[in-house]
Amino acid sequence: MRGEHIPLFFVLEMEKVYLISLGCSKNKVDSEVILGILLQDGFVPVANLEEAGVVIINTCAFIQEAVEESIETILEFVHKKEEGKINTLVVTGCLPQRYGEELSREIPEVDFWVGTGEFTQIPWLLKGGGPQILVGTPSYLYDHTTPRVVTNTLHSAYVKIAEGCSHSCTFCLIPRLRGAYRSRVIDSVVREVEDLLDKGVVEINLIAQDTTAYGRDLGEEKGLLRLLEKLIKIKAFMWIRILYAYPHPNNFPLPLLKLIAEEEKMCPYLDIPIQHINNKILRRMGRKTSEIEIRELIYRIRENYPNIHLRTTLMVGFPGEGEKEFSELVDFVNEVEFSHLGTFQYSPEEGTSAVRMKGKISSKVAEDRATQLMEMQQDIVWRKNREMVGSVIPVLIDRVCAGPRGFSQGRARFQAPEVDGMVYIDSGTANCGEIVEVKITEVGPYDLMAEIAGRS
Repeated sequence: MRGEHIPLFFVLEMEKVYLISLGCSKNKVDSEVILGILLQDGFVPVANLEEAGVVIINTCAFIQEAVEESIETILEFVHKKEEGKINTLVVTGCLPQRYGEELSREIPEVDFWVGTGEFTQIPWLLKGGGPQILVGTPSYLYDHTTPRVVTNTLHSAYVKIAEGCSHSCTFCLIPRLRGAYRSRVIDSVVREVEDLLDKGVVEINLIAQDTTAYGRDLGEEKGLLRLLEKLIKIKAFMWIRILYAYPHPNNFPLPLLKLIAEEEKMCPYLDIPIQHINNKILRRMGRKTSEIEIRELIYRIRENYPNIHLRTTLMVGFPGEGEKEFSELVDFVNEVEFSHLGTFQYSPEEGTSAVRMKGKISSKVAEDRATQLMEMQQDIVWRKNREMVGSVIPVLIDRVCAGPRGFSQGRARFQAPEVDGMVYIDSGTANCGEIVEVKITEVGPYDLMAEIAGRS
């Protein structure tokens, strides 16, 4: 997890703002909305801190590591404010939502603390002043009319189809930090995607805390399928990718899987964070699924649509995870051979029910378990990659490096931005945002080497 200093350039002589976005892709969309609202209100986002009078930090507070990163970043800019390098410091996002009152007392140098549902008020606070703390019950939901400045790349964007979460996982603070699950209407998502495509975006990554729950709060049980059917009818080329899907078989009817596997505009890719496979641990986590249901889902996908690449996330060190429970997880990872896998260690978060559970696991044991899983996964991916040598696949170019020894960088349809491997191209030329056919020549544990074979 790392902060991203948003690179934007404008020339108007007005109040200049420098924004730092911490955390996940969902937080990044909020940061882009903040930039859009500021720009609409006459403020000027800048790429260089030296030009700015105002600094806004959009924070993450999902786990303790993210809290610490957020606090360190805030204190860094408090110091700059004390040195007179900036005039105003605004902190928004999950950290104020979680600790706003306490932090306002401990770090009074911050001018405004703004919650996850109030960041649209930042221009008002900057123009006229207001309460130092503006934190309420999150209910905000952006739509296609909301101004937004895409910062991921000019050709790839995240589209948040819903906000909040109504699951009750015992380790998670998201419902408290983001509010109950609330879906955007289909037409709003479609119109935003159309606007992004008009601006040159070719890759649409659909995100939410749970994309498979999309529409249910609006009474639509097949919301995600209906949304995808609308999106693929748009008369423009694009890649559509689904991230953050909840692992229950009922969430993936065969018509949805068929669409993902066979439709040209869909990336044959699913991000399904299972967290664990042991039934005892799943129950303690408050997950609404079981080992049998997870296996049913994975083998349904593998049997019917083996071309769909699966990514998952696993948590290690959860209270009660003994050697037996962890061994089950190890065996499962070896058996399933996910295309992509990430791990994180359980973090006891104040305000969650898991923090009171017995059977605590030491951080050293959790770290060793995470390392063991990732070493196994590296071997799995390396073997899968070696099978690709000589194959020709389409790749979206993310970056073009100049010079005789420069490598252009891109991603295949089975590689999501920021979390999966890359394709490095050392022969042939391409433009950023272009999709080209490449021939795989060499492989590493996660990344691929290729040469351009033609244009898509």
